[in-house]
Amino acid sequence: MDERKKALPIGIEFFRDFKSGDYYYVDKTAFIAEFLRTKGSVNLFTRPRRFGKSLNVNMFKSFFEIGADASLFDGLDISRETELCERHMGKYPVISLSLKDVEGGDFETAYDSLCMLVSEEATRFGFLEESDKLIKADKAKLQKLIEGDFEKPAFLHGSLKLLSRLLSEHFGRRAVILIDEYDVPLDKAYQDGYYAQMIRLIRSFLSQALKTNESLEFAVLTGCLRIARESIFTGLNNFKVRSISDEQCAEYFGFTDGEVKEMLQYYGVEDRFPDVKEWYDGYHFGDVDVYCPWDVINQCDLLRVSRDAPMRPHWENSSSNAIIRDILEDATEATRGEIEALISGEAVEKEIIPELTYADLDNKNINIRQTYLWSVLYATGYLTDDGKPNGGRHRLVIPNKEILRIYENKIRTWFEDQVTGDTKRWERFCQAVKNGDAETVQELFQAFLSESISVRDTAVRKEKKENFFHGMFLGLLRAEGSWIVKSNAESGAGYSDILLIVPREKTGCVIEVKYAENGAFDAALREAMKQIETREYMDLLRREGMETIHKYGLACYRKTCRLAYEKE
Repeated sequence: MDERKKALPIGIEFFRDFKSGDYYYVDKTAFIAEFLRTKGSVNLFTRPRRFGKSLNVNMFKSFFEIGADASLFDGLDISRETELCERHMGKYPVISLSLKDVEGGDFETAYDSLCMLVSEEATRFGFLEESDKLIKADKAKLQKLIEGDFEKPAFLHGSLKLLSRLLSEHFGRRAVILIDEYDVPLDKAYQDGYYAQMIRLIRSFLSQALKTNESLEFAVLTGCLRIARESIFTGLNNFKVRSISDEQCAEYFGFTDGEVKEMLQYYGVEDRFPDVKEWYDGYHFGDVDVYCPWDVINQCDLLRVSRDAPMRPHWENSSSNAIIRDILEDATEATRGEIEALISGEAVEKEIIPELTYADLDNKNINIRQTYLWSVLYATGYLTDDGKPNGGRHRLVIPNKEILRIYENKIRTWFEDQVTGDTKRWERFCQAVKNGDAETVQELFQAFLSESISVRDTAVRKEKKENFFHGMFLGLLRAEGSWIVKSNAESGAGYSDILLIVPREKTGCVIEVKYAENGAFDAALREAMKQIETREYMDLLRREGMETIHKYGLACYRKTCRLAYEKE
């Protein structure tokens, strides 16, 4: 690794740190100029998580706030907009809040965390207590904010409006309000069962600050979802929403092809561009194709240490991905077919509802609920648009390999839960594998597949299809906690798909999985059994002292399987 290269900005959320810490920066400052030319009084930008929302909000704060350090923008795109910089840089008092940590197991805890957040922001403006522009009563109110004295809910509800008025009176300039992750408290409240209380709080908290506020110059909000206007933003004038479907400002959230190539070239790993593209590209925002920046930065950091580093899931590991499970649990037969199409690389056409409420996800009508779930999958980055929307309908696809893995992993987990929930049938399956009862293994695995989701015989590469079924079979065996189950274990002259060891009974199994292209089961089974023999996959089992060894060749096609069996 070349130590002279800039550090990669993993987890950096403060714009000033790029210069002070000498971090690599993908220049998004042109966003400021486009925003100023197109803004409304209240502006909402919705993007999936890990697409640079928080950093862009902090960039705005660094640019607009009175006392701004102009040197932070030297040499960046915005510095060439001299007229805009002269008019706007460092000209506004700025209130900036991130609601990402406003949460709790109950409403009271979440309420207290919002109070603390407002108190911390008010503390930044403690200098107002010495202002000769403010009356004594206003200074007393400010002191209550700083001390976190929110005995009456109305005081919290009006706190941002109060702060903006005090700042405006002191500086003689209207204030800018920046609110990052505005929808996180609603998501947390929905998950923990106090959504109705939280929606009322957030509605009042934001409405007072953003509606008919004479001290407001403009406001910027970011989040993953566009919460229905009637839920939060009723009555707002000049309210502009720029979602992932809108063309304006599309390239400022996420990295473009050119930006990724430039980064990889800077770190000397440009030869890995095809892998990075396959794993992390594929999102279509407005009229721009973008990569998830969190993925690219984290993977580039691995590649600069070892240019042969395998691609890893980074975005996947930063969330519970519970929405995938929700749609699987609700899945009708038609929905399962659509998910099969998606994981096979096909598109599904769906109506997308631009404005959502979390309450809609609990609608008793399953068709309405499914429509909202598809809309959330789209808004949160689990699906993307494969072209121009046709009216309210979108051609949805899985963006890239990393997101495909999330679907496959969640499908396998759901599949395992469904199967192992029927304890008697699952135990019968495991015993059949251990005892070499191939007929029963085939019968039961066939039944399991018919109830699950498969991968279609499309352009998806053969090895990907094999991996899908390999994972399903493997998961069922691993659920039997007393067995030793190895995947892709080195044995003999190669790596076997699945090795099973039952120590107490000195019994071992080797299972080789093949995808039977176009239903050619016989050929796939011959290939599987030949591979077991020629590559001596039984070698490890022999060395482990297994006295009984079962050899299985498993061939799968869509929701059908065949099994070949030999006993050593």
